[in-house]
Amino acid sequence: MAEQLASFRLSEQVELQIRQGDLTEEQVDAIVNAANSQLRHGGGVAGAIVRKGGPTIQRESDALAPVPVGKAVLTGAGRLPCRHVIHAVGPRWGEGEEDEKLRSAVDSSLALAHQHGLRSVALPAISSGIFGFPKERCAEILIRTAREFVARHPGTSLREIRFVLFDRPMAELFVEKAREQLGDAAS
Repeated sequence: MAEQLASFRLSEQVELQIRQGDLTEEQVDAIVNAANSQLRHGGGVAGAIVRKGGPTIQRESDALAPVPVGKAVLTGAGRLPCRHVIHAVGPRWGEGEEDEKLRSAVDSSLALAHQHGLRSVALPAISSGIFGFPKERCAEILIRTAREFVARHPGTSLREIRFVLFDRPMAELFVEKAREQLGDAAS
């Protein structure tokens, strides 16, 4: 189980949590996979999700590919402790319009969760690994996008949005950026 480092209120109903740990162990309605457009889940977060969840996730993904950068699709979760995997296609650093594409990938993920009536979702630092997106910028965009999504959807089914980061420095960076944006909303 991931260690919770901080918690913030995005609204009366929605809590944002920042955790350090293994995304694939989160007991939520859906986890978000940092995917590529072809939904080939070979390495990084995607590889770990398929290794733990089983081949059914890749089979379902194959039927949905390709997915444009900035969009997301939903599959089952196989043997993972969550119910669904949302595959968000983030940008590769240097391809152009990266900030907007990352914002769109996160917004699309949260919209899918909302459309399916999900109450809890856990996200990694999309695009900040092998796709090379600057980590600090990634944290700022992900937190701002979650806050803006909840503001635009006051009746959302979501009650918990978790950012689950594998390494401590990244988790602490997310806490720092969340305090900058949501400081007075800390709980």
